[in-house]
Order: sequence, then C-alpha cells, then structure tokens
Amino acid sequence: MPRNTLLRQLLEARHLTTYKAFEVQFSRAARRLAAEAGDPRLASVVVSSRQFDRWMSGELKQLPRPDTCRILEELLGRAARELFSSAPAGPSPVSSSLPANSLPAAPAFPVTDDEDPAEIVARARQLTCGNADEATLVFLASQLDMITERYEQDGPHLLWGQAKSLRALGHTLLAGQQPPTARKELFRITARAGGLLGYMAVNTGAFPLAEAYCAEALALSRAIGDLDTELWAGGTQSFAAYYAGRYAAADARAAAAVDRAPDHPQAIRLLVNGRARALGKLGDRNGAERAIGRALDLSDRYDVVPGLTSCIAFLPYGRARTLANALTARVALQDTGDVLRDAEDLDGLVEQSDSAWSRSLVRLDVATAVLQQAAPDVEHAMSLGRQAITLASPLPISSVRQRSRDLYERAAPWWSRPAVREYGEQLRAWGCQLPPAEAG
Repeated sequence: MPRNTLLRQLLEARHLTTYKAFEVQFSRAARRLAAEAGDPRLASVVVSSRQFDRWMSGELKQLPRPDTCRILEELLGRAARELFSSAPAGPSPVSSSLPANSLPAAPAFPVTDDEDPAEIVARARQLTCGNADEATLVFLASQLDMITERYEQDGPHLLWGQAKSLRALGHTLLAGQQPPTARKELFRITARAGGLLGYMAVNTGAFPLAEAYCAEALALSRAIGDLDTELWAGGTQSFAAYYAGRYAAADARAAAAVDRAPDHPQAIRLLVNGRARALGKLGDRNGAERAIGRALDLSDRYDVVPGLTSCIAFLPYGRARTLANALTARVALQDTGDVLRDAEDLDGLVEQSDSAWSRSLVRLDVATAVLQQAAPDVEHAMSLGRQAITLASPLPISSVRQRSRDLYERAAPWWSRPAVREYGEQLRAWGCQLPPAEAG
C-alpha cells in the first residue's frame, strides 16, 4: 500500500496527481525560480514520469537532488525533508484550519490549475512587442520616399532592386508579430513597395508582372483600410492597361476607383491619367473633357502644387502633371489647336523640372499635333521627335518608346523626306541599344 506523504497530500489537494499536470506546474516553478535566483540552469531541471510515480507511492530512500528539492519547495511552499516525510493523521494541511462541518466558499469565478499570474503578464508583454520597432518603421518609410524621389533621375532599372528588397523585408516582418499600430504601418509600407514595383514593371513593358504587383498592393491596402494607397494602386492598374493597349479596361479600372472616393485627392490622377487618356484613345471627346474638367476642379479644391510632381509619387498630382496628361488625351482626339496652345502654357513648368521623361513626352505630343495640323510642319515635328529621343535615351521607359514609335507611324506619308528618314534611323539605333524585351 502506498505510503501517504505530505508531498502526495499536497499534490492531491492541487489536483496534480497525473504526471502531465504535475510536469506543467513543476516546469513553471522551475522557470520562476530561475528568474528570481538569477540561475538559468534551474529552468532546465525536469522530473521523469518514473520518478514522479515513485514519489506518489512513497518509495523514496533519500531526498531528490538539491535543485529538484528547491523547485519542489518553490512549488509547494514546504521544506523538501518535510514533503517526503509521512503525512500526519487527521485533516489534510490545506483544510486543517476550516471549522468542522464547513466547506470552503466557492470562488467568484472559475480558477484553473494552469493559471499562472506571471505567465499572464508575460503573454501580455509579448503581444504588445514585435519584430518591427518605431525606428525600423521610420527607416522603411524613408526608403519608400527615397525611391519615389529618385525615380525620374535613376529610373526603374537602378531602383528595381531596392524596391524589391524593401517589399521582401516587409513580407518577412509581417510573418512575425507586431502590435496593431505597427502592423498596420508595415502593411502600408509593404503595399506601397509592391505598388512601386508594379509601376516600374509598366515602365519596362512587363505588364503581367505589373498586374500581379498591383493586385498585391490592392489586397494589402484594403486589409487595413488604407484608401490612399488603394486608389493609387487602382490608378497604376489603369496605367498598366493603357500602355498594354487595353483602353476600355484602363478607363473601367480608373472609373471603378473614382467611384470608391470621387472627391479624394487621388481622384485627380485617376481622372486625368486613367480616364481622360483612355477615353481619348477610344474617341470619346465629351467623356475625356468631363474627366479633365473634374480633375482640374479637384486640383483647385486641394490647392495642389503648380509644378510637375514625380510620376510615381503617392502625393496628389501637381497641376503641371495634370495638364501634361490632358495634353496627351487631346492629342489622341486630334484637338490640334488646343494641344499647341496648352503646350505653350505648359512648356515653362515642364522645362523647369528635372524629369527628362516628362519633357520628352511633351515634345512627342507636340510633334504629333504638329503633324495633325491642316498644314503639317514635318521638319519641325521630326526635330521635336529627335529631341525627345535624346532626352530619354539614358533612361528609356515604355511610354516614351511607344509614343516615339507612334510618331514615326504618323509620319508614314512623308517617309521619303530626309527629316523623317533621319528620325527613323535615330529611332532604330536607339532600339538596338535596348534589351530585346524593351526594344519593342
């Protein structure tokens, strides 16, 4: 018959009569004691199931090892020598102070044996900590700003790797744990990094990749209710469809995004870059002009900057960039007089910018309008085209390549002229310098 020890009585009183239940509480006591005593070695002390069974049966010839005794004393609040001695006859130690025929009052709420106050506090601390502190988030946001600021000087080829690394780091951190505010910011940064890659993919002609990156940016921004990033990503989806030649899809995507928030500052870009240009290609003059007018009204409401904002920035379009996009829409509609008049007003703002792409694109639009006149000035148009190619040559992007080829096709009736042949030769030489995927 098992010898009744004080250890057995105390374990029975605490419902720790199975090895599994005992082992959980013993391990917790070991970790607690290790922290209090500053002795990490104690946290690794374990009791085997065979040893536990011997203790419960009272089959003990000598006390356990000193470290085990210390942990048992921490767990049960009695000296080890007392624990392994025979229990005194009479009521158990936990009930000896109760009056006869009385029962302990029921607790006000259920308490389980595995509720450890120290662990409750530790878990709360863990949930409010994470792998992305404030300094990390500030650094990641600064990398986003750097890419958008340098984009029109360095181009997609130089900045692709940085944007890809930023997105990959965001994914790595999101696989860990952060408190809600930090996690929301990390979602925003990762969504925008993916969006930048989508925009760059359009500029290099990688349209399926652009679709994938934009889809990711939309999913992440919607998950945290970040409307600003969501609308920007929707605008980039429209931008991708436009340069893939899918003008109806470009308009539909921009229109759907505008419907989400018609008065949002991002609607300026959606209206003029997304809707107006696509509608111009589709020949919808009234629709394009309505979109341009609405974009200019929003520009006035939000008092946007007058200059040429970065094409890839998450800020609202500046007035000069809005006017440049309106110019492109009107070229497609062959509104020659409006294009040449507006180009004069726009020329000063564009020429003051550091964006070689924007200056190149405006020249190509004006060159096309010059050919659309009742009396085309072929030599002047080809001169503008050669200037545009020269400006864009160091950092070619798909929009410049497409419009420069469109200009050459537009000049088909005059291919025999020296000015057109010279432009065509410069265009072919430029194409030979590009990777095959980008040469078109």
